[in-house]
Amino acid sequence: MNIYDFTVKDQAGNDVALESYKGKPLLIVNTATECGFTPQYTDLQEIYDDMGGSIEILDFPCNQFGSQAPGSDDEIHTFCTGRFGVTFPQFSKIEVNGEGAAPLFKYLTENTSFNGFGDSEQGKRMTGLLNPDDSSDIKWNFTKFLIDKDGNIVERFEPTVPMEEVKEKIKEVVED
Repeated sequence: MNIYDFTVKDQAGNDVALESYKGKPLLIVNTATECGFTPQYTDLQEIYDDMGGSIEILDFPCNQFGSQAPGSDDEIHTFCTGRFGVTFPQFSKIEVNGEGAAPLFKYLTENTSFNGFGDSEQGKRMTGLLNPDDSSDIKWNFTKFLIDKDGNIVERFEPTVPMEEVKEKIKEVVED
């Protein structure tokens, strides 16, 4: 089993088989529009633009963390395109943990580990606020999963990982 075995709903509610992205690396992200990490949309769009179509960024809004993605799919899309110029694919709002977790995110979390928020000030702050457990559950908005062109998970990035680090790892996967 890999990423290509899943079908998700796009922002308009239509089914999208992830198999349609076969042969291209993916960065799958759970996002929120009212989060302290929301400015990462700028970095994500820059990566998308800089990579010239050699990677797809798949945006899955999620309201599970502090109710920070409260709008409808259309409202979220309007916010992201208007404020951050987002042009990468956005999908329907989902849950990433618990009973209602989307199958794609169940797969992603079952096949990766939470390795902490790191030792940066921001990482220490997140650890202090959330006191996260060791489960593989997603702990907050803007957790990212890098997928290679064969549909395999390469790496999980917590929201506190510097975006430059994420970009460097993406370049490695794109060049493979």
